[in-house]
Amino acid sequence: MTAVEHPARDGTNGPARRPRRVPFPVVDEVARHCLQEEEPETVHIEVHLPGRLDPARLRTAFTQALHRHPRILMREAEGPWYRRRYEWELTPDPDVDVVSFPPPDRDALKHARDRALGTAPPLTASPPIRLEVVDEDDPSHGSVLFVTINHTALDGPACLRVLATAAELYGGRDNSPSAPPVRTPDAPQEQVDTPSTWTPPARVAHGTPEPSPGNGVLVTELSVPHRPKGAPYTVNDQLMVATALMIAHWNREHGARPRPLRITMPVDDRPRGTDMPIGNGTRLVEVPFAPAELASVDRLSMPGLLRRTADRTRALKSLPRPQLGHGAALLTAPVVPVPWRAALTRGLRRAAAPWTSTTLLSNIGRIPYALDFGGTAGRARAVWFSAPARMPRGLTVTTASTAGRLHLALRWSRTLLSHGDGAHLRDLFEQSLHATQERRP
Repeated sequence: MTAVEHPARDGTNGPARRPRRVPFPVVDEVARHCLQEEEPETVHIEVHLPGRLDPARLRTAFTQALHRHPRILMREAEGPWYRRRYEWELTPDPDVDVVSFPPPDRDALKHARDRALGTAPPLTASPPIRLEVVDEDDPSHGSVLFVTINHTALDGPACLRVLATAAELYGGRDNSPSAPPVRTPDAPQEQVDTPSTWTPPARVAHGTPEPSPGNGVLVTELSVPHRPKGAPYTVNDQLMVATALMIAHWNREHGARPRPLRITMPVDDRPRGTDMPIGNGTRLVEVPFAPAELASVDRLSMPGLLRRTADRTRALKSLPRPQLGHGAALLTAPVVPVPWRAALTRGLRRAAAPWTSTTLLSNIGRIPYALDFGGTAGRARAVWFSAPARMPRGLTVTTASTAGRLHLALRWSRTLLSHGDGAHLRDLFEQSLHATQERRP
């Protein structure tokens, strides 16, 4: 009997099945082309719990959560050099033990952040994520979950969905997403005042670079900015204006010539339930600011700046657009072998560096899940995210709100800024965010 008539078996009296393969989406392929060891494309999520977790129960719950969202169980498939596509190979089980409990030490949180920024989970092992559980020195301070994601495969909101499932399986508490805030439908606008995007945008001025490559990060907790009831702008618009003012102030301090700012903003329209698509699901838009708008903002001109920003963000969100634009979709068309497209993509990225946006503001918004692990572990009291901060941007701002507090992460390229620079930028952001709050005369 031939092999075709009698196929190989997998040891369970059934034929061995080839793992299912899924072509890389546009976002994944572009990220895969541009990988750098010096500044890995990682997303870091940091969840602070009031109590301690049982290692065996957490490992079981997280493994079960991975199976509840099988699209996360993937690795990069091997292929010949002339292949036209990268492909994800979906696996029935994890290739590696994702959950680890590093031994406690005095600077455990710092070391865990350094690992999250400095080492990406490999794409060759399923799944491309890592979960570390760090117990703080004082038992009353609880535990911190550090999730590191290889951004070539996944984004933060998708991984947070998996973590919410793990919390529900671990603690038995309902971790269903809360209802999104109700928005008043916007009246159609005939024209939106938008600065020209033909001029290369401003870059974040160099501070005091550090000798070692990679990213640095600083996390802090702030008050959610006050917004009057019925205001024509959102908290996201306040965060956008605060980011623009922070960079404009920083650049003036460092003698940079005024130039237009463009801030990249991810837009995520996915549902937050268990049917949420897993992967890189956001599309990117760029919000522009003219130099004159940010030159001398005071209490009287701030409401106008907020309203214009709200008009721009609403208009950009409503426009149908591929995740990375039409150019990226064309660039990743499977016409020629992958290595040729990779070389072209890297070359175009270097050529387009002067037109890359000034920075990225990723506002996760109010965390939609309780992240309640029940028992002694409890419910998340703080959640931080940080997005990659490679040059030429060199700085990203990521925000989320939990338990009525705003959690801000500033992440930067060490070839651009130092930790002291990051602390100064944090202070500038806090001042700028406070200035967005309308005060009664």
